Amino acid sequence: MKQLDNPVWSALASTHRHFALGTDTAKRYPSDFLPFVAFDPNAIKPLETLKDLGPNEDVCIIGDLPEIPSSWTVLKKLECDQMVCPDLIAVKADDTIELLKLGQEDEPEMFELINSIQPGFYKDHTADLGSYFGIRVKGKLVAMAGERIKMTGLSEVSAVCTHPDHTGKGFAAQLVSVVCKNMIAQGNIPFLHVLSSNSRAVQLYERLGFVKRRSILFCLLKINGVK
Repeated sequence: MKQLDNPVWSALASTHRHFALGTDTAKRYPSDFLPFVAFDPNAIKPLETLKDLGPNEDVCIIGDLPEIPSSWTVLKKLECDQMVCPDLIAVKADDTIELLKLGQEDEPEMFELINSIQPGFYKDHTADLGSYFGIRVKGKLVAMAGERIKMTGLSEVSAVCTHPDHTGKGFAAQLVSVVCKNMIAQGNIPFLHVLSSNSRAVQLYERLGFVKRRSILFCLLKINGVK
């Protein structure tokens, strides 16, 4: 699983190559899909070759950092655990919870929910990257989860969120289970990223069979005045 050390680069060089913008040494997703930028670790100053950027755009690098161009500003570094699920421990289905496959008609609510809880990473077309599932209570979308980065043999669980009024009901466990089952049925091993400080989420993922592979950095950067 060495490709997970540089997951965005690995995805844009394999399963998600059709989304890749950039050069042979630095690539990115379209800004309305994901804010992620990646680079060839063997290249010298790879980010200086990346031109598909908007002025004052915020981007994110996952993993080790290359030399940062002077026109870029580091905004924040987030310490995360990268976890993989070699053997899913699926939770028992709860007949009182209806898991819904989310579609295009749900996207406005999906965008509102995830960005009210985890702003910045979920964009207008993020849902086009994979399958998403959700739970509604009295018609309102209150929990969701889906898939984001994909590479050969691996798929990332992402956008796991529950509205604060509905936490503690087992919604996240049910959703992550069905997302992982879907990935495994397609021949992919699930993986995910979670803030190292979010012990509650880490414990949930461990109960589902996820194990920590490594610590990994999410670095948020701003591109200053790129033309």
